[in-house]
Amino acid sequence: MITTPAGADSGHARYTYRIRVSATARVALLAEWGRCRWVWNECVAKSKAVHQRSKAHPQDKLTCGPAQLDKMLTDARRITPWLAEGASVPQQQIIRDFGKSRSKALKDIRDRLPMRRRAGMPRFKKKDLSGPSLNYTRRGFRLCDGRLHLAGGIVVTVVWSRELPAQPSSVRVYRDGLGHWYASFVVPAPSEPLPATGAVIGVDWGVRQIATTTSDVHDLPHPRHGKKLAGKLARYQRMMARRKCPKGKPATRGYRKAARQTAKVHKKIARQREDTGRKWAKKVARDHDVIAVEDFRPKFLAKTTMAHKAADAAVGATKRALIEMGRKHGRTVHAINPAHTTMDCAQCGARAKHALPLSERTYTCTACGVVSPRDKNSARVMLVRAGLYPAGVDRVRSDRPQDDQAA
Repeated sequence: MITTPAGADSGHARYTYRIRVSATARVALLAEWGRCRWVWNECVAKSKAVHQRSKAHPQDKLTCGPAQLDKMLTDARRITPWLAEGASVPQQQIIRDFGKSRSKALKDIRDRLPMRRRAGMPRFKKKDLSGPSLNYTRRGFRLCDGRLHLAGGIVVTVVWSRELPAQPSSVRVYRDGLGHWYASFVVPAPSEPLPATGAVIGVDWGVRQIATTTSDVHDLPHPRHGKKLAGKLARYQRMMARRKCPKGKPATRGYRKAARQTAKVHKKIARQREDTGRKWAKKVARDHDVIAVEDFRPKFLAKTTMAHKAADAAVGATKRALIEMGRKHGRTVHAINPAHTTMDCAQCGARAKHALPLSERTYTCTACGVVSPRDKNSARVMLVRAGLYPAGVDRVRSDRPQDDQAA
């Protein structure tokens, strides 16, 4: 169980803004990305070579850490004028990103995680399949008169939709699938405590209903944003399939247009899901001091018959929004292990001998006789495991006399 105490610092947050990129700045950014992509691919090649030599000569202690890669970058910039024309900051940062990705993959191997849960080793970034993404630390950018000045003499105009709460420590400049450019600033995110309410809530995740809570008012029904736009998305995808060119030939104008329309629909769906999750999370954090949420990881649903509906529910993004909102507003958030939450009784703690099939939506305790909706019982179990007493938070029907039930 992971607990986020009330009043804790909420760490850092990203503030993302659209940026207006001139033709000159666009050429410079793409050239910078070409250099960074070359550095990343050289890191991948170096990592593969070290791995092969380690297999051939196990007695040699060969490494491929950031220190060795930084030295390789320094040598490459000294002998390659094209690489030295670009700023060193984004090139160094892409080495840091490579190091984190490689370390995570090696850690999963050492921990002997199943293949489906492992993070893969870094791969080569292809020119047409990798979007530009440049990271700058504090010494690589500055804000002046509302404009963003990047290392290398690149200047872009930021569309300030809101004020930055503090001085940013880094910025990431990237381009999405629609060709829009964005600047994402990392700033300290101090806690913004809300008034105490004295209320607690348990949250259970699902597919039929995204979030079932101990309060009927705060249940989150499935909005089905993806299903509402499925017809339009399928139409553009068929257009792409018809206009796809043979391998090795450039895409036609019609194909690029259909691909852009498809990307627009995908982005609209993603924004709708994010907006729904954040609004619901804000409401839950505003009305409750303590939140017990199931630490549910929906990745396994991708291989089931519920994969499409589970993806449309965006449970992972909604859970992340709830935890971040709790940290921001000084609420206590308990992440509860989801094991056996559908088998335990929230009233007496007895555990069923067999797991309930998904078709059975009512939970009946054989020990105390309590009958309640399956997801509501699981939401109460979250409160029990968090050390809170959920009796009376919602309607529960029991076969026992009312005097025998806890008040």
